[in-house]
Amino acid sequence: MNLLRVTTLVALAALASACASTPPVAVGPPPAETLVVGEAAAPAAGPAEPGFVADATPAVGTAPAAETPPAATDGTAAEDDYSAIYGDEYNPVADPTLPPGVQMPVSYDPWEKFNRNMHSFNNAVDRAVARPLAQTYVKVVPRPARLGVSNFFSNLGEPITALNSLLQGKPVQAGQSLGRFLLNSTLGIGGIFDPASDAKLPRKNEDFGQTLGVWGWKRSRYVELPLFGPRTIRDVFGLIGDSPLSLIRGVEDDKTRFFLQGLQLVDVRTQLLSVDALREGAVDEYALFRDSWLQRRNYQIGDDRRKSDDENLPDYLLEEEENPTVPMDAMPVLVPTPGG
Repeated sequence: MNLLRVTTLVALAALASACASTPPVAVGPPPAETLVVGEAAAPAAGPAEPGFVADATPAVGTAPAAETPPAATDGTAAEDDYSAIYGDEYNPVADPTLPPGVQMPVSYDPWEKFNRNMHSFNNAVDRAVARPLAQTYVKVVPRPARLGVSNFFSNLGEPITALNSLLQGKPVQAGQSLGRFLLNSTLGIGGIFDPASDAKLPRKNEDFGQTLGVWGWKRSRYVELPLFGPRTIRDVFGLIGDSPLSLIRGVEDDKTRFFLQGLQLVDVRTQLLSVDALREGAVDEYALFRDSWLQRRNYQIGDDRRKSDDENLPDYLLEEEENPTVPMDAMPVLVPTPGG
């Protein structure tokens, strides 16, 4: 019995010693549950009571659900009104109320196949003969001498310009051209110098082809002549009308006439050297050559009367000496000699 009591006391003493060595645990409120924003709280375990409705108020810390944006409308009120009237969506490019676009003039060229072949032939002759001669002429002949040659041939065309200006109803211009011819032929030593320009007499170029256009022959088919380049059928008849006033063609000595005509052709080709770069880079050289020439010609016939719009025109249309064509004087003709 005593042994049992001693054993019980020893066990109690050991238990009390173990409890005394354990640190006390602080008693406080339970830790708050960490919630992730955007995630709904997990429902409580266990089945829900019948008839119990869960509170729809979100717990503190829970992000409210994002509001769904309203559906975008198909168009503005103006577009909706347009669709209600015309039954289609508004397209500013295809708006029937807009004015029509600018239409580019179409070249009248029903003989295009023939003209293209002739243009290829003229190009071959130009590259083999005309352009090398013009380039050599520029290198050999000084600029003052070349300018004198150009003035000389330009002066020979003043009588043709004077007569056609009169036929077109431009008496003032006709008088100026006649005055240029008289002044340059005398004080200008046969037209080599140009004192008429210093006297404020403007240089103009008129021919009978332009006169026919002013008289009403507006539309004429394009044709490219062998060796002498672009014309229209109207301008071919114009060449015939100008021939009686051609001073070079009236020279009876064949050698002198051919020399002057050849020199005039070289002078004309020299003036065109500046546009060779444009021709080389063209996608369709024939179309560029034809369209630019016809545009220039149409301006010479009619648009030169619109003086109020001159400042809006490109330079190549305003310059009288740009893009010259082979004149009537340079076209060869055999003059019969007396007794032969």
